[in-house]
Amino acid sequence: MDEIVNAVCLNMAERYEVPVASVEVELVYEEDQGFSAEVWIQGRQRILIEANLKEAIMRYMLTQYDQRVFSSQITLDVEDEMWADIES
Repeated sequence: MDEIVNAVCLNMAERYEVPVASVEVELVYEEDQGFSAEVWIQGRQRILIEANLKEAIMRYMLTQYDQRVFSSQITLDVEDEMWADIES
């Protein structure tokens, strides 16, 4: 879960050209809505859907691990906390 939050923070900070420390993320899972995240950047709230989360994970994997992954390789799941499984 921490790496998903890191991925979203880094992606949103880069996108909105703000310091990473100014981005707050809360991951959300609802049975009827699926996976999402509430993101606050400089006091403004944004809602990310599953596709946005996968985009952030793809960029994070490329920048942090030098691995190119595609959306179809990423599966989000939740038990006690949210996690991502990446197929090779």
